[in-house]
Amino acid sequence: METCKLMIQIPCYNEEKTLPEMLADLPKELPGITSIEVLVINDGSTDNTVDVARGNGVKHIVSLTKRKGLAAVFSAGIDASLKLDADIIVNTDADNQYRGEDIGRLVKPIIEGKADLVIGNRKIEEIKHFSFIKKKLQRIGSRVVRYLSGLDIPDATTGFRAYSRDAAIGLNVISEFTYTLETIIAAGNNGIAVENIEISTNPQTRKSRLFRNIPEYITRSIATLIRVYTMYRPLKVFARMGAVIFLGGILLGTRFLYFFIVNKGAAGHIQSLILSAVLLIVGFQIILLGMLADLIAANRRLAENTLNRIKRMELNTSNALTEDKPSQD
Repeated sequence: METCKLMIQIPCYNEEKTLPEMLADLPKELPGITSIEVLVINDGSTDNTVDVARGNGVKHIVSLTKRKGLAAVFSAGIDASLKLDADIIVNTDADNQYRGEDIGRLVKPIIEGKADLVIGNRKIEEIKHFSFIKKKLQRIGSRVVRYLSGLDIPDATTGFRAYSRDAAIGLNVISEFTYTLETIIAAGNNGIAVENIEISTNPQTRKSRLFRNIPEYITRSIATLIRVYTMYRPLKVFARMGAVIFLGGILLGTRFLYFFIVNKGAAGHIQSLILSAVLLIVGFQIILLGMLADLIAANRRLAENTLNRIKRMELNTSNALTEDKPSQD
């Protein structure tokens, strides 16, 4: 029987209170999985998170000396999981928001070869501790991500996900805020097979630490979406922006010509001509920037392909050199 190793990675920051219950809820065996291991990524915790993890049987721990945020912790976990020879990686939260019983359904499409990324969609409308505003923002955000990625993802911000080894190797997160939005847009633009399952959640144990308030969350999320989408579709973004400005220049130029012909002179309308010329020049330059950015994006894709090949070579070499992979701490 071919082996299939599942690594459950848990980003942690001061989770000594919720971690024991969360770890106890994880499955010990699953159909199609030959071994299940747990990886805790300690994001510079100041409490006893690491000791609690060890005391509850966690063998693999990656500790960051300084708090770096969710995106950096997620990337560190993916890297460590791959080095530990994981075939499937499940990312979940240490606050016990997600249920361990759903992990089997989460990894099933990957085991069956139907998907490389599986997303656990929460029943947003049924989550009692989500305010009306937060539910509304979740719906709007998911629609925006759906448009930008071309994927039908009902819950774009959920952190309960499963990745195949190939999908994990291809992940290159650049955001410093959160990986959830970026990885969906990347998956859609890179042609990764994605599936959704519906999951339930446990009652809230603590408030979110990802953001301090709603305005900050909105601002940082919008900035992340614009940055990531522009990275994958620069020509479309800049061409549309430049076309709008260029069209404004044409309209103002047409207005100037109208008054010039009707009034047999341009008295009082020379400002329209100047602004028209400025808009035409700026619009054209933005379109040129889009073309340049598209060439840079093409080089980035080639660089990513090279990086992925190097990752595979390093992982294959590492696996060939040792069978017993030590815990990371």
